[in-house]
Parts: sequence; C-alpha cells; structure tokens
Amino acid sequence: MITDHPWPGTDIEAAICAAAGFELVDASPGDDPAAVRALAAGAVGILTNWAPITAALIAACPELRVVTRLGVGLDNIDLAAAAARGVVVTRVPDYCVEEVSDHAVAMVLAWARGITFFDRQVRSGRFDPGARALRRVRDLVVGIWGAGRNGRATAGKLAAFGCTVLVDDRHPEAAGPHQAVPVDELLARSDVVSVHLPLTEETRGIVDARALARMRPGSLLVNTGRGRLVDVDALVAALDAGRPGAAALDVLPEEPYVPPSLAARDDVLVTPHVAFASIESVAEVRRRATEDLVRVLRGQSPLDPWP
Repeated sequence: MITDHPWPGTDIEAAICAAAGFELVDASPGDDPAAVRALAAGAVGILTNWAPITAALIAACPELRVVTRLGVGLDNIDLAAAAARGVVVTRVPDYCVEEVSDHAVAMVLAWARGITFFDRQVRSGRFDPGARALRRVRDLVVGIWGAGRNGRATAGKLAAFGCTVLVDDRHPEAAGPHQAVPVDELLARSDVVSVHLPLTEETRGIVDARALARMRPGSLLVNTGRGRLVDVDALVAALDAGRPGAAALDVLPEEPYVPPSLAARDDVLVTPHVAFASIESVAEVRRRATEDLVRVLRGQSPLDPWP
C-alpha cells in the first residue's frame, strides 16, 4: 500500500511491485484514518511519504513486514511500534542532497541580492533600486547548524561563492575544511544560519527564543530541515526585534497551514516544502524506495535500513 504521494499517479511504484509479484494499492490522499486502516489490513508492505504511520495503523496490519519512507526523515513513522512488531523500516537518505543544498543556497542568494523583495516591489508599481541594502555574497559568514549530508553539501556550495563557513561542533569530524564552533558562537558570528537538523525529541523547537536572540542583527535564518525545529511564535517576536532580520523557510510546523503571522511579513520567504524536489530526485526516490521495499519482501537485506 502507498499512503500518499505528491506526484500524479503511481506508475513507477506499481511497475516495480508488479514485476516482483505484488499488487500496489493506492490509499492516497489518506485523509480518513479508518479508511486507510481498512485498505492496509492485508498489506505486507507500506510506502509512505508524509502520512503518519501510527502504532494503530501498524497494529491493523497483521501481515506487515516493511514500512518504507519515500524520503529521508522518519518522524512520521512510529519507530518503536514498528520495532516491537519486527517490522523493517527503510528510507532513502541521500536522494535529494543536491536539491536541498541548492534550495538553501538559492534562499541565501535571494536574500542577499533582494530578489523576492524587488520582484514584489516592481510588481506593485514601485521601481526603487535603493529600497533595500544588498549584500556581497562573498563576504558573508554562514553558519551550518547540522553537518549531515545536506548541511555539508550546502557548506561546500556556499564556500565556493567565497563565504566563510562555520559548522556546529557537535560532530567536528564532519566539518571538513570548515571551522567547527559551538552553536552559540555560530549563531553570534553568522550573517546566515542554515538549519539542517533532523527532527527528534531533542531538536524539536530547538530554534527557540534563546537561540534566535543569539543571532546577529539583520541576519538570515534558513530552514530546509523540518518545520517543527523552529518555534514560530519565537521567530515572529525575534523578527520584530531584528534578530534575525529575515527568515527563509521551506518547511512549517503544520503543513500545509501557513501561520498568518509569517505570511503577512515582507521579511519572510516561504516555499511549500519543495527543497527536495526535482524531476530527477522524485524519480530516484520513487524507484529506490520501492526497490528496497521489494527487496525486504523477497527476504533480502535492504540497502537503506533504519537504524
């Protein structure tokens, strides 16, 4: 069963399943949990994008052997319930590294060069090149908070522009050629802070009032990680205080809901959770996720298991 998918159709997933002798049932859009559980009752495998795979759903599938995330993060899957049932969980941890890092860099460039600001101005009838002070990208100090695959790729691309790159020192071995510093120092020194943390109980709301208050006046917060990393109320208050001076967010806590307190602001850029997306990355994640699900169902070891 596939619970949900942002792309039209399931031709790739269905073809891979059919070639292995399995039928794919599409439960999208999956708004009714009871209906999803009914469809899942006979499932031996579940493919999921953003739909919650709860303990109740797992319990409703007596034949379930594998849950595969069509993506990287696993915060929508009850991992404890899956482990208790002996259900294998897989994901595709590296399919969109180029896209996410490109998106983070694009947000930095849009802010530094005033791209979205001036687009709005011109479309509203104002042609005023001096309406906003712009930044020289090469001179920016960029802090990478979370030195996983996406963080490291973003660091490398911004370094290629000549930026000074700092990386948080929780995993100094991942800093590579960049300077590893404590998070408080990273926040205080950076013109741009780009967040690339996974969502866990420890990181939920980690970008809070205290962290934001450490940022430089007029700086930029970028989040292409998970929406619930950022305390939205604290961010709005911090923007009012000028620390940071702007935010660029691809993810929000309760998608697709966009808090009006953010939507109304000219100092906030929001995209609809598309940092992962390209023609190439979507085709890759669909293929790799389904192939790993089939691999488990055939009794083979998955290529990308959790943990």
